[in-house]
Amino acid sequence: MKLSTKAVLALTAAGAAYAFVQKRRSSLADDASKLIEIHGFVSPGFEAVRAAFAENFSKRGDIGGACCVYHKGEKVVDLWGGIRNQATGEPWEEDTMVIVHSTTKGLAAMTLAVAHSRGWLDYNALVSDYWPEFAQNGKEKVTVRQLLAHQAGLFAFDEPVDKKTVADLDRIAEIMARQKPAWEPGTRQAYHAITLGFYESELLRRVDPQHRSLGRFFQDEIATPLGVDFYIRLPESIPDSRLATLVNPGMLEMVRGFPFRLTLAMWNPRSNFYRALVKNPGAAISIDQQRIYARNLEVPSGGGVGTARAIAHAYSIFANDGKELDLRPETLNELRAPAIPSTNGFYDECLKGDTRFLLGFMKSGPQFPFGSSDSFGAPGAGGSIGFADPQANIGYAYVTNRMGTTIGGDQRDVALRDALYSASDIAAGSCTSVE
Repeated sequence: MKLSTKAVLALTAAGAAYAFVQKRRSSLADDASKLIEIHGFVSPGFEAVRAAFAENFSKRGDIGGACCVYHKGEKVVDLWGGIRNQATGEPWEEDTMVIVHSTTKGLAAMTLAVAHSRGWLDYNALVSDYWPEFAQNGKEKVTVRQLLAHQAGLFAFDEPVDKKTVADLDRIAEIMARQKPAWEPGTRQAYHAITLGFYESELLRRVDPQHRSLGRFFQDEIATPLGVDFYIRLPESIPDSRLATLVNPGMLEMVRGFPFRLTLAMWNPRSNFYRALVKNPGAAISIDQQRIYARNLEVPSGGGVGTARAIAHAYSIFANDGKELDLRPETLNELRAPAIPSTNGFYDECLKGDTRFLLGFMKSGPQFPFGSSDSFGAPGAGGSIGFADPQANIGYAYVTNRMGTTIGGDQRDVALRDALYSASDIAAGSCTSVE
C-alpha cells in the first residue's frame, strides 16, 4: 500500500529533533542498486565518501541521488548516480534537480542573512518595525529572532490558504498579519514547517528597497551571482527531463520507521503536527502531478528545487568568509552562535522532541548532530540536507528522490557525513575522476 504524497511529506517533515534510523529496505531496490554506476569525482583523501555513496545504493536502498562537498572553498566531492525516474528508468544526470522540501529553509534563511549584512534587517528588532500590520492579535512584541527560531506560535493558518493565496503575496500578507499566535510568543517552540517561509518572504519584501519576494531575491542576489542551479520559484523554462521524480515508501516501511507519536499526530486533524504539515496549505503544495513540481509558486519553507552541487556551493560561502556575497563578519558570527531556547526550552510542540533553530537555520544539537557546534543548515523530508560547518570550512549537501522514513539523521546522509569527517583532515591535492 502506498500513502499519498501529502501523508509522506507530512510524516517525513524535516527539522525533527531525534534520530530513528531506517531498518527495512526493499530487496528489489537492493538488487537493482548493484547495477548503479557512480559518476563524478572526489579529491584524494575523500575516497571514503565515494565508497559510502556507492553503499547507499548497494546497502541502504537509495534509488537516485547526489552528494557534493566544498572544503576551504574548493569542490572536493561531486557525486551522482542512480535513477532519476523509476517509472521510465531514466538515469540521474549531472544536472538533475530534485525537490528538497525543508532543506529549502536554509537557502531561504540565506536571503535574510544577506539583508542583515546590508544593514536592512536587525535580528533583534520587532517584526512590526518593518511590517507594521503584523502588530495585531498578540504579535506586537514578536522579534525577528523569535520568528526565525519557530518561537512565535505561528506554525499554522486559521484562514484558508491554497495555491491561489500563496501566489498572491499581498493577500497572504494580510492573512499572516491577522493570524493569532497559538500561545504567547517566546514561551514555546513549534516547528513552522510551511508557514515560516511565507513570513520570511513578506519580511524580506518590507526591507528590500526593490520589494522583491524571497524567491526573486534569492535568484537575483544568491543563485545568479554564484551560478548555482537552485530555485525557490521553479520557472516554466526548466524541462521535466531535468527533474527527479519522488519514490514514496509503503505503509509498513513508514510505520516501522516513524516515531509512534508522530504517526498518531499525522492522523489527528487537531494536532499541531497535522495543522503545521498536512493541511492549509500542507507540504504537498509544491508537488504537481502534471509537471512533477509546481511552477512559478514560491514555498520558501519546502518548495526549493535544485542540485546538491548548488546547495553545497552556497553553504561553502557561508562556511568561509562570505566575500562572494559581501557577507559581514557580524552576520556570520550571528549564524555560528548557539541557538537560544524559548522560555520552555528547545522542546518542540510539533516535533515532540528537542530541536534547535537559529535565524531560519537548524543548529547542530544533541538529538540531531551534524558538523561542529558552529554548524548551521537544514534537513529536508525524505533525507536531504545541506549545511555549513565554519570550523571545518565545509559546505555539504546530499539530495535523493527516495523518500526515507527517518525523523532526523537518515542513514544515507549519516554514512556520507561520517566518511567525510574521517577524511577531510587528510585530504590534499587535486581531484581524481571516478568515472
